[in-house]
Amino acid sequence: MNWTLEVVVVPVSDVDRAKAFYADQLGFTVDHDTRMGDDVRLVQLTPPGSGCSIVLGTGAGPQMPPGSVKGLQLVVPDLHRAHAELVERGVRVSEIQVLGQSPTPTPHPLDNVGFIFFSDPDGNDWAVQQISSRG
Repeated sequence: MNWTLEVVVVPVSDVDRAKAFYADQLGFTVDHDTRMGDDVRLVQLTPPGSGCSIVLGTGAGPQMPPGSVKGLQLVVPDLHRAHAELVERGVRVSEIQVLGQSPTPTPHPLDNVGFIFFSDPDGNDWAVQQISSRG
């Protein structure tokens, strides 16, 4: 039996600002922006090529403090290209960091050990890792 992770809730203080960041600056697809009355709103966005989405919202489910999610991770086949795209879109992103030494430095020496890091406007922390064999 497959167990797939489909949605991760990302707590934010301003849904419109967060939606703009994830959609316009990161390039996530807006799957839906649903209002259920005056107090409940859920926005689901999916990174390009991902089987898992994030949900931003107000008034539904357990409330976490904005910016409290740490360690979300995306995987890309080309970290240099991902870094350049984020910079071009105005995202404050770290330089490429190599964390350790790749046990198998082919097809690319950044595979598994190359990372960049950024935060959303509320301080939820993301990492981007290179694994070229998945591209």
